[in-house]
Amino acid sequence: MRLIPVLDLRGGRAVHARGGDRARYAPLVSRAAPVAPPGDAAAITGAYSALGAQSIYVADLDAIEGRAPDVALVRACSVAAGEHGDARLWVDPGIASAGAVAPWLLVPGVERIIVGLESIAGLDAVADIVRAAQPVPVVFSVDLRNGVPVTRDAGLRGAAPIELAREAVRAGAVSVVLLDLARVGSGGGVDEMLAQRIADGIAPTELVIGGGIQDIGAVRRLAALGVHGVLVGSALHDGRIDGRALAAPVAPA
Repeated sequence: MRLIPVLDLRGGRAVHARGGDRARYAPLVSRAAPVAPPGDAAAITGAYSALGAQSIYVADLDAIEGRAPDVALVRACSVAAGEHGDARLWVDPGIASAGAVAPWLLVPGVERIIVGLESIAGLDAVADIVRAAQPVPVVFSVDLRNGVPVTRDAGLRGAAPIELAREAVRAGAVSVVLLDLARVGSGGGVDEMLAQRIADGIAPTELVIGGGIQDIGAVRRLAALGVHGVLVGSALHDGRIDGRALAAPVAPA
């Protein structure tokens, strides 16, 4: 099990995600990056890398919300990560179709490209995006809000999350993220029963969980369920999870 710190970008700065209400996100201040100015995305990325993070999840919220992607800021974050450690980026730039992939293949240090359920018109797009992204692997994010799929495809809103995950794996996704936006920043925990069903249902494909992580004890429980990675934001920022935990795998409970 590995911890993957999250960096949400909006309006040219890093912001603190809470509950999926993106318009109200404030500039990020994190105990894991104590000397970084509030919202300084590159400085915070560098701090995470210096702590030993191997991967950093970067979400371009402007692009996800339909505005122009901030490729330059993501590039700056990637450069900072490389200057201060060995971290590489998982980037969610709101990709809706295969044609949107090309700019991100030119950003050095991008380890994986995230394709979010909320961004694509339908699951048919996933296989085309996987082909367009080669040789960079694609991760599919099953985006939920209070357990309900967040999608532009009305036919998928009643779909079971495990079926969405399986379909993405069949289309070529190398990993699946399970992310409930309503739980982001809440510290209220994740749906561990759902996590176990999906981990079992897509094995040996890796599952990464995000949204509502409480503390390192919760991370250990998820590791015991077969989850391969955990996205950490608020618990890292407020010190419930020590930034030094980014440097080593977390053992199951």
